[in-house]
Amino acid sequence: MSNHRETYQYQTKATSTSSPLRILLISPRGPLYRHRGGIWKKSLRYAPLTLATLASLIPSELNVEVKLLDEGIEEVDLESEADLIGISAITGSAPRSYEVADHFRRRGLPVVLGGVHPTLMPEEAARHADSVVVGYAEETWPQLLRDFAAGKMKARYVQNTNLQLACLPFPRRDLLPARGYALKHTIEATRGCIHQCEFCVVPTAWGGPLQRPIAEVIADIRQMRARRLIFLDLNLISDIAYAKELFEALIPLDIIWGGLATVIMTQDEELLDLAARSGCRGLLIGFETLSPESLVEAKKAFNARHDYYEVVRRLHDRGIAIQGTFVFGFDMHTSDTFAETVEFAIEANIDLPRYAILTPFPRTPLFRRLKNQGRILTEDWALYDGQHVVYQPHQISPETLLRQTEWAWKKTYSYRSIAKRLLGARIQPFLSFGVNLGYRFYAHHLHDYYNCDWMMGQQPVLPQDNG
Repeated sequence: MSNHRETYQYQTKATSTSSPLRILLISPRGPLYRHRGGIWKKSLRYAPLTLATLASLIPSELNVEVKLLDEGIEEVDLESEADLIGISAITGSAPRSYEVADHFRRRGLPVVLGGVHPTLMPEEAARHADSVVVGYAEETWPQLLRDFAAGKMKARYVQNTNLQLACLPFPRRDLLPARGYALKHTIEATRGCIHQCEFCVVPTAWGGPLQRPIAEVIADIRQMRARRLIFLDLNLISDIAYAKELFEALIPLDIIWGGLATVIMTQDEELLDLAARSGCRGLLIGFETLSPESLVEAKKAFNARHDYYEVVRRLHDRGIAIQGTFVFGFDMHTSDTFAETVEFAIEANIDLPRYAILTPFPRTPLFRRLKNQGRILTEDWALYDGQHVVYQPHQISPETLLRQTEWAWKKTYSYRSIAKRLLGARIQPFLSFGVNLGYRFYAHHLHDYYNCDWMMGQQPVLPQDNG
């Protein structure tokens, strides 16, 4: 504890003499970025928003120098000098986050951990940090920094249940290196989701949905002079009335955008038309599974009320490309599920199909159910990445689930399948072909990036401190 007291005393002294408070904010790499550059090249990356948002929330009265480091595009300098280290962790990057945090703490530098995994597992995160931020940080992060500058940082800061997203500063996107991303302009209009899907971390970690005032969303787009952007909202159409108003407000901006939605969007012709007129050219849609029983199991039965072929047709009719996501490993899934799903993705002409292995993230209803049934095989969070099997499936073996998921990727991204889907969809064919080639590379390198010693608990060891 002596290191902590000395650090806080130094910070109080630094603030009183007007020396800048040096803050290093880190987003640690996950398995896709095991090698420098990672499995995804620049052509398939968009800029993250978390670090830029945290930088914008630094109180103006504090004299601060802040650096943002996305380990997906650049290495962490383990000898960095900073007065405070902030690390944002998801479950798949939690072990790496703890490794980096422990290293800096051994050097006597105080560390703050936040993000979805520390929100889900604050007691675990506390073993690797001087302070843990639970929930969204719009109010707690500025307070933490004021407390730190005064030498009285608390061990935990918890989101206020009455948090609002109005009157917030624009994210400091200028602090992220443009060279690392194909698309730097990312934005949020809403957070959270109205649904309670069993496998989803959102209801457990973040609670109900929140909305930014539409005028502030539009002002943010205007000030960053975006022509193309991605909405990172987990479900942009949670509130249909809000979504319609937002899309109407986007029309005069003459932009091209993509985002995330559910199949429910295709029920509302007015909503679809407004989305297309506002510049929507691509949506990620969670189809999840073709099995109605599995949709009920996942608490996503609303999907079962829709004809997936009709969902695809309605979006394509409006010039909207589809990144369709599917999950393998539900209890009703058998060895036949993989071929059936791939056949649908190809025959429906889905522009960019994507597959994941069912993952029971900590504290979700799915994790609790499988834990109670004795089916969790490992709690090595580095394997909780959507491409490893961390539980015992019901009707197939873990090995079958893993290998057949790899087969689904390769089959879907064979040259023949790419041609069939894109010629059938006829949506932005040249752009879609380039992205499909990127996913083809991914499909054929899953084993190199996921199923290797690095992801089985043998991660690179950080250098120990001298002495």
